[in-house]
Amino acid sequence: MLLPRLALMALILLGCGADAEQVPGDPELENYLASYAKEYQRLSYASALAEWQANTRIVDGDTTNALRTQQANEALARFVGSTENINRIKGYLNDRERLTPLQARELEVMLYLAAEKPQSAGDIVAQRIAAEVAQTEKLYGFQFKLHGRPVTPNDIDDSLRTSTRLPDRLAVWEASKEVGPTLKPGILKLRDLRNRVVRSLGYSDYFSYQVSDYGMKTEEMLRLTDQLVRELRPLYRELHTWARYELAKRYRAPVPDQLPAHWLPNRWAQDWSAIVEVQGLNLDAALARRSPEWMIRQGEVFYRSLGFEPLPATFWSRSSLYPLPADAPYKKNTHASAWHLDLDRDVRSLMSVEPNRDWYETVHHELGHVYYYMSYSRPEVPIVLRQGANRAYHEGIGSMIGLASMQRRFLAGRGLVSPTAQVDSTARLLQEALSFVVLIPFGAGTMTRFEHALYAEGLPGDRFNAKWWEVARKYQGIVPPGPRDERWADALTKTHINDDPAQYYDYALSFALLFQLHDHIARQILQQDPHDTDYFGNRRAGEFLRRLMAPGASRPWRDILRETTGRELDGRAMMEYFAPLYQWLQQENRGRRATLPEL
Repeated sequence: MLLPRLALMALILLGCGADAEQVPGDPELENYLASYAKEYQRLSYASALAEWQANTRIVDGDTTNALRTQQANEALARFVGSTENINRIKGYLNDRERLTPLQARELEVMLYLAAEKPQSAGDIVAQRIAAEVAQTEKLYGFQFKLHGRPVTPNDIDDSLRTSTRLPDRLAVWEASKEVGPTLKPGILKLRDLRNRVVRSLGYSDYFSYQVSDYGMKTEEMLRLTDQLVRELRPLYRELHTWARYELAKRYRAPVPDQLPAHWLPNRWAQDWSAIVEVQGLNLDAALARRSPEWMIRQGEVFYRSLGFEPLPATFWSRSSLYPLPADAPYKKNTHASAWHLDLDRDVRSLMSVEPNRDWYETVHHELGHVYYYMSYSRPEVPIVLRQGANRAYHEGIGSMIGLASMQRRFLAGRGLVSPTAQVDSTARLLQEALSFVVLIPFGAGTMTRFEHALYAEGLPGDRFNAKWWEVARKYQGIVPPGPRDERWADALTKTHINDDPAQYYDYALSFALLFQLHDHIARQILQQDPHDTDYFGNRRAGEFLRRLMAPGASRPWRDILRETTGRELDGRAMMEYFAPLYQWLQQENRGRRATLPEL
């Protein structure tokens, strides 16, 4: 569930809370920070509005959106990356004893923003902006076809979730990869431009620039992501073994050593939860009678029950929430996302909601982002610090609410399942693991290592597919259905590699974070089993979430995590949550051969 680029600005990990007492400062500096914030908000809003239009109204052959977006982004780039701003920011930071911690934090973020758009590399910045706009149009304007007939991404996803015939699955999977070659020239150009831009302010490559958002070096991030993969590896190995045997039975095929990609219910094998249906929790049947608008209204009702305010009226009038009609004269990006356009009250969501289980969870997740935006959009938090504590916090909180919204006690309270429903707790845990655990080797492994190779190691264009399937096999135990040579660019079919680059580890870190936060809420606030919770109406849980979200980026993320969960970020809470499933899988897999590659 992707946050757009403007909602993922840099978060430097120094400073203190926005509410901390301020010592008297330099009036010149205070005036500069206020002036910068006003102009930054104006220009970023114009850029976000152009990006919104480019994502919600894509017309074949119409270059209006592309031109508008390019001009708005260039104007923002000229401001944040101006030589004057860079020199003034550096000058203030060179005299740190005169700064309050919050002022220092603002200036660090402002310098980080400049690193991606420095005026000293103005021609390169302009080229990169134009190339990104063109890539977005190619990515989201692509017409997928199956057997020569147009299909939507939702059609592809539905088929991969439900089809039981391997020939049909293969055809759908191959159709989903047709966009890759179209995107390859653009990503080669963008890789070069992104690297060249950040090098002008001292970064070795674009991957290291994105990692520094966490206050970390590349080597630290790779150690952390590999640590998460290793901590979850025993459980993932059991899931991999179980899936090989169960899907072979379902498809009446020999058990493979590694999982063929088209066997799995997701285009990138990042989520296998559709393999399992939990008895007593058949949400698709319950939701089929509901409207898409009802789905979103229910999400708002949930957050209001925790003590949050209603969504602004403009959320409903300005968002793009539903699939386009079949005869619509334009297309839109169908990937769910939340948008904070003006860094204040203009919050929106881009979705294509349909009444089914996946969208029910997605609605609760995306509204988590929206309410996070609203929580830190307050005068005490400076404009440039109106972000999550780090990028993973946004995803972690959204995913935590998504998890909670799918638990039996919560669903029974909403009338979507019977209060006396006998739920197979093992099947439920299995379904959750096939979503959350399965993402770890994809996000912390395959995606992270491919993008590190792309930006930090200069991966050649004639090695894209070989590298992608090399890391997919190593980390996920996934292989292509058949030979996939360099005519294809299967990695590039993943949207994030094009328009949200070099930061997919955010999702893996966010899942580790969500289980630490959920464990705290369940045990310490709700005093409920973490496997069967109902947050609905609990004002103490709402207060905890507001305390967590209200500081935005004004406090270091490690401090917030230690204060809320009492420990550093790791995979232990996740392993503890799935411990009963791990024991069950070991019994279920007795006599079966484990073939997941060693790391």
